[in-house]
This record gives sequence, structure tokens and C-alpha cells, in this order.
Amino acid sequence: MTSPAHTFPLHGPGLRGTRRPRVAIVGRTDSGKHSIFRAAAATSTRHERLAGIGPAYEECLVEVGIDQISLVALPAIDGLHHPDEGACVTLKYLLWGDRWPVIAGHEAHQPEHAFDAPDVLLMVMDATALERDLELALELTQLGRPMVFALNRMDEARAKRRFINVRTLASRLGAPVVPTVAHMGIGLADLYSTVVRIAREARHAHAQPPSHPPSAHIEAQLRAIADIAHQPDVAAAFAAPEALLTHQLAENDGYFAQELQAHFPDRHAALLAARAAADAALPRPLAEEIHADRHHRAALLYEAVTRPGEEGAPPRWQRWADDLFLHPRWGFAGTLAVFALVLLFVFEVSAFLDSLTVARLIVWAEPWQPTDLAGVLARAVLDGFIGLAGIVIPYMIPLVLLLVWLEESGIMHRVAFVVDRGFHRLGLHGGVALPFLMGLGCNVPALAATAAVTHGRDRTVASLLITFLPCSARSAIILAVGGKYLGGLGVFALFMLAPVVVSLVGKLLKRRYPETTPGMIQEIPAYAVPSLRALLASTWERSRDIVTIVLPLLVAGSVVLALLGYFGADAWINLALTPVTGWWLGLPVALGVPILFGVLRKELSLLMVFQALGTQELSSVLDTTQIATFLVFLTFYVPCVSTFAMMLKLLGRRDALYSVGLSIGVALAVAAAVRWSLELTGQVL
Repeated sequence: MTSPAHTFPLHGPGLRGTRRPRVAIVGRTDSGKHSIFRAAAATSTRHERLAGIGPAYEECLVEVGIDQISLVALPAIDGLHHPDEGACVTLKYLLWGDRWPVIAGHEAHQPEHAFDAPDVLLMVMDATALERDLELALELTQLGRPMVFALNRMDEARAKRRFINVRTLASRLGAPVVPTVAHMGIGLADLYSTVVRIAREARHAHAQPPSHPPSAHIEAQLRAIADIAHQPDVAAAFAAPEALLTHQLAENDGYFAQELQAHFPDRHAALLAARAAADAALPRPLAEEIHADRHHRAALLYEAVTRPGEEGAPPRWQRWADDLFLHPRWGFAGTLAVFALVLLFVFEVSAFLDSLTVARLIVWAEPWQPTDLAGVLARAVLDGFIGLAGIVIPYMIPLVLLLVWLEESGIMHRVAFVVDRGFHRLGLHGGVALPFLMGLGCNVPALAATAAVTHGRDRTVASLLITFLPCSARSAIILAVGGKYLGGLGVFALFMLAPVVVSLVGKLLKRRYPETTPGMIQEIPAYAVPSLRALLASTWERSRDIVTIVLPLLVAGSVVLALLGYFGADAWINLALTPVTGWWLGLPVALGVPILFGVLRKELSLLMVFQALGTQELSSVLDTTQIATFLVFLTFYVPCVSTFAMMLKLLGRRDALYSVGLSIGVALAVAAAVRWSLELTGQVL
């Protein structure tokens, strides 16, 4: 059964352009803020310093369904009780953005860049240190802004047998709480969709910011200080929520109290008198009492929402699986294991199926070698059908079936999440990870998937790079020829060459297409056991073009090749391509026609090579260097006419033709580099 896609329901006009809300990620040091930002960040982010001092913040545009948000990751803030200089600057940006009030106009460090105050605060709390973060949460509610809480590191909390009642916690805080495992991407789609919902509700004045007043005995002692903060001239000068200003004046002698003394000396005298009266009435000084009360309320809240146990924890096998596929340290190993499984499965199954089907067809057809035109054409049609069977039965079906199973089971999405961490180096967001993996099956459906999840510059770059991935047709040739003549290590090297080439070409394309696009959030679906019906339906959906499109091309190509051979025209084509085949690649001149007409379909290339060389035993006419060079060139050369047709549809004539030129240039360069390296190595040895 296919995992359900994450949906973003439409509740009003899209939050885009001037309606786009500004969301600030806040939290303590090492709470997971960076992971939550990076999971949604665009390919490049804006880095600026707050008022030119302190640590830098990061900012980017993020798409959440049809909506957009401006996402800002602010420097860590550990508390508002006796804030240091960095926390003080962060607090100013949370309150005022770049429009500082009268009391801040005299400061030496002023805002240097446009920075609107956030519409929503996204606070990241560490589930393994929740009591500490709840104190900060109570302080940040004094800002009067709509809030969403990300309860991060839930996996570590469960590992410590600590259960947190998320629903109760959200009710007590008065704001949504979304459990996440940021470094694994779990819960992030829900988190950002919740942020958008709260931003929309706040815009329509439906969302009331949470309020958490102090205990009654302290609130009574704060009334005199609250009266000072409430006075119109003081409120206008500070432009801060009354609750925050009251607490800052009551418990800190720092920034707010100093500015009150500088601008309102008489009110500062009244503040000192109010503090003295409160100190006399309370068991401890007012500042200590406020801090102790906040700590006590956070502790009570913590006890109310947590208890030992494993209630709500996922099954142990699921935790093990997520550790394998999503762990920041081991996830890449799990991804490599999946790719290795794909290659091993296809190689073993393909060899078995090939021996049962295509090998017998070839032996059966071998005695028939007609010499008349009608017979040559009939044999060409038969060769086309055999060529189709030789790719589809042993290679295409097993690979697509396995890839569909990985996708339907939820494993592919996890692999895509891990792979996504390197996609930003190519200037692409995470949405293209799945189409890239689909490209291992066939470039055509991969390009179609790219069109569904990207637009503009991302679509162009992703489409160009996908054509360099070894699809099942090219993989089949690598496995069939490379496995036989180069061995397992040679096949592995050929497949590992693909990501290297994609990375280098990606860096080249970043210069040609420098524009960046908004970040996106990837959904991590639940694991599922795919049904046989769904597997077969999806496999057919992705493979049916082989019958409807490829078979005619294979037969037509085989007929064209046979006619060229029958009338002797292939010699002229081979002669014209001698500079490429013989001089540059060091291959037999007879391979010119297979290389040229291989664009009809890659499956056709191997068939034409056999016909052009007059044997299916390539080692009798080609040495190891020539076989490796030919396979490398075939891997990166123009994939096929069906891929080009899809490129033409997606990108237009200019970029489609550019893709052809790029693939030819890259194929020639990489193949020559492999040839010269092998020849040099052979001479040295």
C-alpha cells in the first residue's frame, strides 16, 4: 500500500509575497535549532550579524505546501534572567526587528540590514532536558507573540524511558507542541505546517498568544512596577509588551533598567522604591523570588507531563530501522547498503533470468543468417525483440520492482532524506532526491517526477543532472558487459564514477544557473508493507513505455542498422566518426554506428556492438581498457531519444539541446580520462 502523501489544506489566501509570515527559530544551545533549520533551508541562506555584533543569524525562504515563510534561525538564547550581551541583542530583534524604539536610538551598534520582527516564534525544546527549557518557554511567552513548540530529541527521551504527554504539555503551554526527531527528519513536515496554521490564525486575530503569569504572591508585589511599565510615555518609549518590561525592570539591573534611568530618572527612582518594598515583603529579594517561582512553575509543569515508561514509543524494530536509515552518523551507511542491495539483487536475479530466457533465444536464432533483403529485415526485427527481452526480462523488471518496493515501504523516503544532506552542494533542495533515485530505474519517469516537485532553476538543474545517472538500461549494459569482462570491482568503480561526475557537473551548473529557490520540507512516512497488487501496478506504470515506445525504436534501430550493413553505408558513418572512436576513445572504427544510433535506445547499443564487431565475445576484439572506455562513454553519453523528448517538453529547445551538448562533452572527457589513466597504469605496471 502506498504511503499517504503529506497534505497542506487550503484555509484561505496563500501566504506568499507580502503576506509571507516571518518565523524565528529560538532555543537554548544544543537544543536542535540548527537541525530543524537545516532540514527546511534553501540551497543557500543569508548570513548576517545582529546589529553588526555577536553571532550571525541565518535566513531563507521556505515553501510549506502552497504557502511560504521567511525562516530565521537566531543565535541561541539561554534565558532572559540576567541576559548577556548576545541574548540582549537577540531579544531586541525579537521585540523590534530593525525598527528600534526611542530608548535604543543612542546605541553605537544599530541595525545594519532590514529585519522585520517575527510573526511567529518557533521554540525548540530538548525532550531530554525539558524542565530547563520550560523555564525559557515561560520567559518567551512574555513577548506576546504566537508560539509553536518543537519537542525535539524524542528518540533520546524514549531511550531514557521518559514519556512526555504532548497533548497535556500543549494544553498547559497554551500553544501547539509538535514532537520531532530533527536529525532524522521525523515530525518536521507536521511542525512547519503547524507554524503556517498558527501564522494564518494570528493574522486573522484568532490565535491568542500564551500567557503565564507568576504566582499570586509575586504578582501582587509586581503591581507597582507594572504601573510604571504601563504609563503611556514609558510604554511608547520601550515598545515592549507590558509583562516582559515589568519582569525585566523587576529582576534585572541591566539593559531595561539602565535605559529607564537614562530616559525617565523619576520613574527609575519609583522603580527602586517598588523593588525595596517587594524585597521587604518577600522572604527573598524580588529578583531571586521571581527566578525561583519560574523554576518552580517549570518543575510542576514538567512533573505534570512526564513520567517513566515507554508509552507511545514506536516498536523496537522501527527504532532500529530509523537508526540505520536516518541516523546522522549511520544513515549514510544504510543508504549505501540499500544501493548495494539493489546492485546485488539485480545482478544475481538478472544472471539467473538471462540464462533461462535471452541466452536460449540467442542460441536458437544464431543459425539463421539470411543474405537476401527480406531475410535481413526479418532477422533485424527478431534481433530487436531479442534485444528488448534481453533488457526487460533480466534487468528492467527486477530493478523497477525492487525500487518500487523500496518506495512503497517508506525506505526510499528515508534514503532520500539522508541523500538530501548533500544535495545542497549541488544547489538543489531535498525535493529532487526521490526523482534522482527514480532515475536509477529510468530517466523518463524521473524527469516527470522532477516536473511535479520543482520549478524554474531547480527543475532545469535537476533535469540536466538526472541524465547522468545510470538508468536501468545503462546499468544492465554495465552489469552484463562489465560484470563479465571487468569483474565486480570494475562494475563497482563504474557505478561510483556516476556520483562523482554528477557532483562535478552540479558545481558547473551552479555557475550557469546561480539563482536559488526556497527550501522545502520532506515528509518521512510510516513504514508499510506494500501489497502485491500495488507493486505490480506501479511497476507496470513505470515500465509500460518499454512496450509502447521502446520496442518500435529497438526494431526500427535494428532495421536501420541492418540496412546500413546490407548496403554498405555504415562504412561511411564509421569513417566520419573516426576522430571520435579511433583517435579520441581508442576504440575500433566499427563502433561509430553503434555509438551514433545508441541514442535511439541504450539497449540497442549493445545489440549493435555485437553486430558491428561480428561476435558477442567482446574480449576477442577489445581489450580491457577499450571495454572500460566504451562503457564509461555509454554511461554518460546522451541517454536516449525518449529522455531527450521529455527534456524538450520540460525545459524547451534551448536547454534540451544544451543537455545534449553537455552529455556529449562530459562523456568524451570522462571516457578519455579513464582511457588515458588505464593506459598509463598499464605502462607503469
